[in-house]
Amino acid sequence: MRNYRTAFFVTSVSTLLLAGSLVFLWLDPGNALRPTNQTESQPDGRPAAALQSAAVAPVQLSPQRMQSIGVKTGLVKWKSVHDQIRTTGNVEVDETRLSYVQVRFPGWIQKVFADSTYQFVQKGQPLFTIYSPDLVTTEQEYLLARENHALLAQSSVPGVASGAASLLNSTEERLRQWEIPEREILQLEKTGTARRELEIDSPASGYITERNALPNMYAQPGVKLYTLTDLSQVWVYAEVFQNDIGRVKVGDSARVTVDAYPGRIFTGRVSFIWPQVDPATRTVRVRLEFPNRTLALSLGMFVNVSLDIPLGRQLVIPASGVFHSGTRQIAFIDHGNGYIEPRDITTGATTDDEAIVLSGLKAGEHIVTSANFLIDSESQLQAALGSFAPPPPGAGAAASMNAPSSATIDYSSVPNPPHKGPNTFRVKLTSSSGAPIGGAQVTITFFMPAMPAMGMAAMRMASTLSDKGGGVYEGSGELQSGGAWQVTVLATRNGQAIAQKQFSVQAEGGM
Repeated sequence: MRNYRTAFFVTSVSTLLLAGSLVFLWLDPGNALRPTNQTESQPDGRPAAALQSAAVAPVQLSPQRMQSIGVKTGLVKWKSVHDQIRTTGNVEVDETRLSYVQVRFPGWIQKVFADSTYQFVQKGQPLFTIYSPDLVTTEQEYLLARENHALLAQSSVPGVASGAASLLNSTEERLRQWEIPEREILQLEKTGTARRELEIDSPASGYITERNALPNMYAQPGVKLYTLTDLSQVWVYAEVFQNDIGRVKVGDSARVTVDAYPGRIFTGRVSFIWPQVDPATRTVRVRLEFPNRTLALSLGMFVNVSLDIPLGRQLVIPASGVFHSGTRQIAFIDHGNGYIEPRDITTGATTDDEAIVLSGLKAGEHIVTSANFLIDSESQLQAALGSFAPPPPGAGAAASMNAPSSATIDYSSVPNPPHKGPNTFRVKLTSSSGAPIGGAQVTITFFMPAMPAMGMAAMRMASTLSDKGGGVYEGSGELQSGGAWQVTVLATRNGQAIAQKQFSVQAEGGM
């Protein structure tokens, strides 16, 4: 029993001491125990996890490898760019081409010649005849004034001749204000008899879209008897979302297609933009003008609208050359000889098959436009492994870089080992039988992976070696730092790799 009590006492004291230690550590100002859901941050404020997930590195691909995965490239270039905004619209009347037929005196319509809606009439074509007692009376006054003027024109009595002329002018002016045709006035002067009915002609050419003139109808001044519409040009009303309206300007080119005419395109322009947004649809109304001489665009027709928006001269790349990785946009720059560098870019609008580049690229550079996903995977793998060059043709990313080949590569440098600064590199290329190989293209690439902990970006130096004869190739290059460099030597002939070797060298000099 005594042993049991002793064990119980020791256990209780140990438990209390452990609990006290845990409380002390939790309340420790140095945060010895911190919740695991906090995120480590870099000095620039960005999460460390984000930096790690974004790690990519350049890759070196042999010609066979590039061909096997289907690598294609495109050019970064300046180009005049046009964007397109697609929407729908409806065909309506061009309000500037409307004409109304009215009379300026009361009367009864007698005969109606234009008696159907959408009948086409030419300018000057008779529409109807009208009988007006006021008009007949004015015509008789005009004839009487002419007679008096002819009799009194030579009168020597002061004011008589001028009074007769004034009366004639006033009655003639009243006929003209009523828009009596000139031919009617000439006919009145020729016959000397007032006509009972007056013929009203069309003031313009067009289609009758509204008709109120009927036989035996009493017409008063201001009554709209006909509405004539010139349909040789029509308006199209389109709705453009407010996000796009800032790019639309009056005068921009517009195109319309209609399901009734497959393959046919009607070309017009933007003539007006409403200064108001529809609160229900968040769209802005845009008016477009289109020629319609063949009358193919009928009033009320539903059409497909495409607005051509000029964006000026922009730096563009093929749209397939933009690789989207989360919130990043990456382009893979082809520097030649299989060296591909991933680079963050910023793009703007995408037009047709091209993307506008806002930053990250320069005109004349070549970017990869196909197999981007495979190259991105290879780039992330190289960054994770801290290596540079991918495996030889036909091998996976984890295969050996120095697989047997048809030639042997012997490397040396002056000084040996190389140092920070200028160096001379020499490669001797021999066949499997020991014979020197000439006429090849030999490149040597030095690569040092990025070291984020030390604030160092990745460094690369590439040099093309010259054929010195006897299988010896020589060239120079400058290393930016001392330390461990990964070296890749690639020899090709007629576009085919004949030898490839990767190794590490320790360069002298500081970082």
